[in-house]
Amino acid sequence: MKKILKLKYVWVLFLFATSSCDDFVEVDPIPVTSDDFFNTPEEYEDALIGSYDLLQATFWNVLTSVVASDDFIAGGDAASIDQPTLQNVNLMNHTPADNNQLRDIWTLMYAGLNRTNFLLQNENKLDFEGRDEIIAQGYFLRAYYTFELAKFYGNVPLKVENRDGVDRIVNQPVIPGEQFTMGRTASIAAIYGLIEEDLKEAIPNLPLTQDLPYEITKGAAQALLGKVYLYHGTFDQTKFSDAASVLNEVINSGQYSLVTGEDYTNLFTIDGENGPESVFEIQYTNVEGAGWECITCSEGTYFVQFNGPRSPYNDPVYASGWGFNLPTPQFYEIFDEDESMRRDITILDLRELAALEDNSVYSPANEDTGFYNHKYVPRKADLGESVAQLTHPQNYRSIRYADVLLMAAEAEAESGGSNATDYLNQVRARAYGDNSHDYNASEGSLLDAIYLERRKELAGEGHRFFDLVRSGRAQDAFNTYNTTKPEGFTTVNFETNKNELFPIPLIELELAQAIDRWGQNPGY
Repeated sequence: MKKILKLKYVWVLFLFATSSCDDFVEVDPIPVTSDDFFNTPEEYEDALIGSYDLLQATFWNVLTSVVASDDFIAGGDAASIDQPTLQNVNLMNHTPADNNQLRDIWTLMYAGLNRTNFLLQNENKLDFEGRDEIIAQGYFLRAYYTFELAKFYGNVPLKVENRDGVDRIVNQPVIPGEQFTMGRTASIAAIYGLIEEDLKEAIPNLPLTQDLPYEITKGAAQALLGKVYLYHGTFDQTKFSDAASVLNEVINSGQYSLVTGEDYTNLFTIDGENGPESVFEIQYTNVEGAGWECITCSEGTYFVQFNGPRSPYNDPVYASGWGFNLPTPQFYEIFDEDESMRRDITILDLRELAALEDNSVYSPANEDTGFYNHKYVPRKADLGESVAQLTHPQNYRSIRYADVLLMAAEAEAESGGSNATDYLNQVRARAYGDNSHDYNASEGSLLDAIYLERRKELAGEGHRFFDLVRSGRAQDAFNTYNTTKPEGFTTVNFETNKNELFPIPLIELELAQAIDRWGQNPGY
């Protein structure tokens, strides 16, 4: 049974604003402060669970990341062209005035960061057995939230200090008023350094396994550290060697493996959750519902609802949704026939259904391709009885072992290691069913082969856009999309030195009185 990570607890105000309030107001002090909290081990555990809770809000991050990639089209209602921010992100026309998902990511990730700071501020208040592991999980969570902010917005504002000769994020929540004096982190490379320090502090105090599936393990922290090193490698080539080292530790731990056969075909179903390929999953449940006035109050994921074919759609397995995140025809064609199993796990092909004259017909989405994101499509067996579209229980596979192998392959290829080909071939062998498609030099660059494997293996999971950005290949990818897109489909306007980052929401700059102090991201 999944554990609900909802804490019925009044939290300290978080940075800048929430999605339901656009003004700072004076409020009476909340009754619970750190002075009369953190007095028992149970209160530390409660604070940790509250810090985990904002992970469930990262469905906005995944949704926006998938839409931003070159392999997926926004879709949506063909008549009203709904979700304007997602439509603009899809075409790279978004501006600082776009709110919705872009502002939600900003506010909710800062909320998570601030909750972990509340915990970390009190790490030494009480000594008890198990405290070090709780604090280590807190450092991982802060690193995760900060990394999400850095991927989307670059060198965001943080409170930073030098501790023991190293720059660190301050272990204090940001309180209202401090936003008026805070500055942005010195650079994107610097913010990756801050994240790395949090993870390096977390790793020694985390166990290899946990009793509950949501809890952070050593392998999860090492894998995230390896990923951050890869991103940092854009600015500092020595980080590729660091990435290879820590990712090899995950691989050599023996804790994870690629699933095969029926376990592979069910990898993205409820039955496939928290299995041997799972390094870190964000847990969801439909036990507790939500309403339109507070979608993020749900314990389920909202992302899945976006991926279903638009109603009317009557199928014994799949439920209807809103017709977003449509794989492109060009993406479908990059799969070999010999890897049809991986292709079918990734893409739900409904091209023939629209021609049928029965109740299996679905309503075509905007720029409908006939393809849908099979990994996270809504399934009837998972639906609850009420407001099910807001409470899908399907976990998000944030870090899979296949991702670890491909990150390690990339890091080894970049740093001159000897394991890159082996790691690449392990993922290929699972996709093709045997070793008949092992890499050989006649294919061209090993690094390009690894990039292609990431594109196919991790499609629809929110990684592709950021992979393109960090490797400097985004402009070429969108140029290729524009020259090969179906006739009548809209051109994507990706601009180098602009669209690698998303704009800081204008309302957040205004609320913090930081239009000049922070400045906007380049090009916006």
